[in-house]
Amino acid sequence: MSEHPAQRRTLAVLVAAQIFSGAGLAAGITVGALLAQDMLGSTGLAGLPAAMFTIGSAAAAVGVGRISQRSGRRAGLALGYLTGALGSFGVVAAAVTGSLVLLFVSLIVYGAGTATSLQARYAGADLAQPAHRARAISTVLVATTVGAVVGPNLTTPMSNMAVGWGIPMLSGPFVLSGVAYLLAALVLWVMLRPDPLVLARAIAQPPSDIVDTDAPARWSAPIVAGTTVMVVTQLVMAAVMTMTPIHMQHHGHGVGAAGFVIAVHVAGMYLPSLLSGMLVDRFGPGLIAVAAAGTLVAAGVAAALAPPSSVAALAVALGLLGVGWNLGLVAGTTMIADATPVATRARTQGTVDVGIAVAGAGGGLGSGIVVAFADYPGLAFLGAGIALLIVPALAWATRRPPVREEVVRVER
Repeated sequence: MSEHPAQRRTLAVLVAAQIFSGAGLAAGITVGALLAQDMLGSTGLAGLPAAMFTIGSAAAAVGVGRISQRSGRRAGLALGYLTGALGSFGVVAAAVTGSLVLLFVSLIVYGAGTATSLQARYAGADLAQPAHRARAISTVLVATTVGAVVGPNLTTPMSNMAVGWGIPMLSGPFVLSGVAYLLAALVLWVMLRPDPLVLARAIAQPPSDIVDTDAPARWSAPIVAGTTVMVVTQLVMAAVMTMTPIHMQHHGHGVGAAGFVIAVHVAGMYLPSLLSGMLVDRFGPGLIAVAAAGTLVAAGVAAALAPPSSVAALAVALGLLGVGWNLGLVAGTTMIADATPVATRARTQGTVDVGIAVAGAGGGLGSGIVVAFADYPGLAFLGAGIALLIVPALAWATRRPPVREEVVRVER
């Protein structure tokens, strides 16, 4: 069965938007914990930024999913990125005024950008054939690599520019985030036509049928398994990633070194996507999810054993952490995309991403507490152990009856 003619344009527009959104996402990740540490004066609470914007991400995932279900991907994604931009500029205002309340509120709003960046991967699969869904998902993810790698490496220049503007140094990268999210929203709003979800719904349903967008979603075994894979990978990734810049700062490394390590990490998160997609399409999402668990275990051990003075060793560990996350995300997303009917697709996917966001919030907040009472290697070893939970979740899912795939028909 051939690809729908609109699929190529959809992927091209999503790729363009994700390049901008990657920069918005990565810049905030790099300095969020450092900014909070400066304003709060406490390492134990340095994980709060990650917790705040992932809480915001959870709320936004529901909103973006429901708006997309009712009005299409174009409206949901564009509004999500606009909200993320508002949060970015709010963080800058909080840093200038020294307001902790404004900081926390703005970080929650900033989380909408993170949720939207993840939701975009589902849009790539709306018109894809089942045999090519993982590659469509991975194409959207890999586009994020460009901005996500460039963003952290702009940390030092943006910080220097912030000083020149007379605002706190660490607020500079959030200016970059705000502009990047605005550009992503503009690209989607102007160019994402026809809307892939609206078109997929029209193709999949006879014209005389009414699509009930409020119909209850069925949580089949593949959906539960896919959600578990992504929740576990997000929890482990967020916990270790959040505290790495703090760990490096405590051992004499500057913001530039931390930015380099995070850039390697984010490259690992997104750059292998095309390969991950091909592997999932070839071998199935279950086997690749097991590979994700093994990679995350290796990353945790490598981070725990890395000499604190070695930027290279930490970069390798964080790179592996990103690759493990990528394998888990592509595999889990494919399970969800294969198992969700078009009538409730976006809403179910938004609900799934709430779990992912909550896991990220728990990992970010818990990481600071674990390091405060133990140490960074202890956190990394704990993450490696948690990653192994993926295996029994998959074993449970394989014992359940398979779900019939929905095929998108091409009109001729």
